[in-house]
Amino acid sequence: MPVISAPHAFNESQLYIDLQPIFGRSLYLKCEGFNFAGSIKLKAAIEMVETAERDGILTPGSVLVESSSGNMGVALSMIAASKGYRFLCVTDSRCNLSARLLMEALGSQVHVISDLDANGGFLGARIDYVRALCASDERYVWLSQYTNAGNWRAHHRKTAPEIAGQFPRLDVLFVGAGTTGTLMGCARYFREWHRPVRIVAVDTVGSVSFGGKPARRMIPGLGMSMRPPLLDESLVDEVVQVEEADTIRACHRLARRGFLFGGSTGTVVSGAMDWLARHGTRDLTAVAVAPDLGERYLDTIYQTTWLQDLYGDDVLEPGEVPAVPAVSEEPEAPEVPTGGCRGGAEVLPRGSGRRRKP
Repeated sequence: MPVISAPHAFNESQLYIDLQPIFGRSLYLKCEGFNFAGSIKLKAAIEMVETAERDGILTPGSVLVESSSGNMGVALSMIAASKGYRFLCVTDSRCNLSARLLMEALGSQVHVISDLDANGGFLGARIDYVRALCASDERYVWLSQYTNAGNWRAHHRKTAPEIAGQFPRLDVLFVGAGTTGTLMGCARYFREWHRPVRIVAVDTVGSVSFGGKPARRMIPGLGMSMRPPLLDESLVDEVVQVEEADTIRACHRLARRGFLFGGSTGTVVSGAMDWLARHGTRDLTAVAVAPDLGERYLDTIYQTTWLQDLYGDDVLEPGEVPAVPAVSEEPEAPEVPTGGCRGGAEVLPRGSGRRRKP
């Protein structure tokens, strides 16, 4: 029986689900939500915080600040509470209410951005707000998950070797693309491995990460409204883009079999099943990474009114209509202290990427 004294010391990341009985195609789903932060973001958060501590950037009295759509914010909230730091998460209106409440329960402040950026997303506006905070007070330390090499290093050191140890004959790996930290860490590891592994990035329609046209995206987690600075497309073999309606259908299909997963996982599973169906291969060993679980999505993708208002009455197949009551609550924005910035407040490149054909 493990005994721990810090919440980030526990992370069960060697659980896989065989999706063959549910979807009719062989795919092993690596579950990354069984830790006290509830998502794969815990790995990158620990790597970035502990690196900043070793480098002397993060010291007693520092105030952590990060832009996050939810999961990274929760992970940093948990670590900050454990280590005695203050933390401010800058998010936007798409962040699930439960994630915002979790951060506040852990003692963090949450500021919600409502202004769209030039690509119709919120990321640019969130980054601008973080930069303004850092300029106002030198106590703020921005880890910058979008540019921080610790983001992908965590998965090069942990996530990819975990998969390799369980599946020594791995043929194809499906990884969702947000900041692309998980994608790049795994891709770099398997480029150095003893056998070729096909790396398939799964993105959401409306994301511009791989050069797609910007469009409305309502499910947080995957996709970006600017090109991810960490992304190296030469390490990616294919890109599959998934409509949000298909994300929702995959989530509900899993839930009808007792597996409640988040929107990022629904996107990855939908994209992987589409790829496997088109390639018609029966003997491949295929693994997909499930970033989080579904409890934080009960008021969105598992809530009837939210689904019908955004996607229409026919978004779900018969028998898949949920019955979760609507929840609505808006947190107050925190006050911004006055005072220069330390840490990783780097300028983000805004180039356009080239989408690979699936």
